[in-house]
Amino acid sequence: MYNAYWDHLKEQLSSTPPDFTCALELIKNVKENRLRNEIEESLDLNLFKQETEQGVLDVLHLSTYILNWMGLLCAPVRDEAVKTLESIKDPADLLRGIFHVLSLMKMDMVNDTVKYLHPYWQEHSIQHERAKFQKLLDKQPDFLICTKIWLTDAARDLTTPFPSSDVPRPSTSMTWSFSDQEVENSEPPSLTMVLYQAYLNLLLKDYGNEEFPETLLMDRIRLQKMNSKLKHLTVLASVLLVARSFTGSVLFRSPEFLEKLRCITKTLTQEFNSKPEETMLRVSEQVPQEINQGLKDKGLAALSSESKASLVSQLQNIAKKENCIRIIIEQRIRLFFKCCLVRGMRESLLDFPGGLLFIEGELAELGWKFVSLIHYNQDVFSPYYAEILKDIISPAQPNKTEVEPI
Repeated sequence: MYNAYWDHLKEQLSSTPPDFTCALELIKNVKENRLRNEIEESLDLNLFKQETEQGVLDVLHLSTYILNWMGLLCAPVRDEAVKTLESIKDPADLLRGIFHVLSLMKMDMVNDTVKYLHPYWQEHSIQHERAKFQKLLDKQPDFLICTKIWLTDAARDLTTPFPSSDVPRPSTSMTWSFSDQEVENSEPPSLTMVLYQAYLNLLLKDYGNEEFPETLLMDRIRLQKMNSKLKHLTVLASVLLVARSFTGSVLFRSPEFLEKLRCITKTLTQEFNSKPEETMLRVSEQVPQEINQGLKDKGLAALSSESKASLVSQLQNIAKKENCIRIIIEQRIRLFFKCCLVRGMRESLLDFPGGLLFIEGELAELGWKFVSLIHYNQDVFSPYYAEILKDIISPAQPNKTEVEPI
């Protein structure tokens, strides 16, 4: 094995172009060993003990030596902290600062190690979970019945166009297709787009006691919590959009007023999913008061009785599933999550749908969690999805058995 290693190194260096992977690793080991030996020779504890007994130990000189090594070994983000330590003259404060920065450097090393090992851990986790699922499938060959239904419904959503006079109403039908062009296209949808549609349906559906895809049973609670959060954000954005329409940008240009109204509305709408009418009744009482107070603080006239009555009516109307404001917000949220899957999170955040800026932070956080969950699920179960989708999508579809990653 020893000879094989050096033969492998020789082969790497003589290849065209040369491969320096092993050589760089060796240089790294040489550097680490040299540093370790040099530090151990310089920090001779027996010598320090003798100097202490004789009263000649120079703490500042020793600390300066340690700071020099810290400057060489720390991550760039700690350079400023090490430089700050160099200006401290009191020995006790200096040693305290040194140990504080050393603790940060240790954490940097831990984080770097975790980051380095994460791909290997994730790959092991994927293989382990897939193997356990396969054992279960071997015992119960018909175990994927609900998964097949779930994917079949998603394929139908992509291939069934909406009537020209009808607008998709997310409140009553939580399924939603990726684009009008796709459903009008004679070509069958790709495996990947069917899977994206299926994931979106799970995120945006009205949850009841129906069966759940077997491949996502472990994630059911997480998806339901995301679904509940999305409904709450939909109502929050709807209320703020209605409120802004009655004040223009006069109040909503004020970050303080906007944040205050956001917090109040967010608290008042916590129970909307279970008590929509009661919730919006409380909102319709509080929001006009906050708007009038905001107008008063700016020396402006309060809402007229007609405007206030109209505002109250529109806010209470948000409790209805067919409310046009809610429908618009729901559709734009779907557009955002569609973009998260198709274009990726970073690009989607650069092109945020209008009307959602009031909930941008929460929606972005939810998007990252959703994409992360889906990406992992796809990595684990993509072979099973590809096998099922081959029988669902029309034979005219090219024989492509791989599901593209998100």
